[in-house]
Amino acid sequence: MLWLLSLLLAVSGALLVSSCATTPPARVDDLCQIFREKGGWYRDARASEKRWGTPIHVQMAIIRHESSFRDDARPPRRTLLGFIPWTRPSSAYGYSQAKDGTWEWYMRKSGNDGADRDDFDDAVDFVGWYTNTTQRLLGVSKWDAYNQYLAYHEGHGGYRRGSYRNKAWLKAVARRVERTARRYGAQLRGCREALESEWSLWPF
Repeated sequence: MLWLLSLLLAVSGALLVSSCATTPPARVDDLCQIFREKGGWYRDARASEKRWGTPIHVQMAIIRHESSFRDDARPPRRTLLGFIPWTRPSSAYGYSQAKDGTWEWYMRKSGNDGADRDDFDDAVDFVGWYTNTTQRLLGVSKWDAYNQYLAYHEGHGGYRRGSYRNKAWLKAVARRVERTARRYGAQLRGCREALESEWSLWPF
């Protein structure tokens, strides 16, 4: 009987957490629409751009392909015997899919103590910080979405060793990130002035 009660409590807790999750934008391939729908996100991305120098469209393209803007995103669980849920392949979590150790490094180096991976403002600041660190350590331009994503996925050491070179699937994803960044950049050029006007009136 106790195991049944524990199971019910676990399921109830999971349902409660999922009900509190922020829904992703309705149109993830339209940056202007994303910022119109998610009122404070432009302010957050703009603040990260100003602090770290990484263009908004590059930051947002990375998040788009890491989590599809889902605040509670995690890698799917492995299975035992093909159907029993087991452990996850990594500790990646949240909008940015940052792993535990990388997130702790970010909090320590950026001074953003108490940052949460499921808060968009912290996640986009993390992406700005990480891409800025990539430029500092590896010389990759913050405007180079393709190579920034490879370094983001493989880590700075992995990128330096060229661990991505024999991963055709990863290079294909990086090309999609690059195309998304290019599209987001073109879209943002058409709506940034309006977003700036709206942002100046945004009270929060």
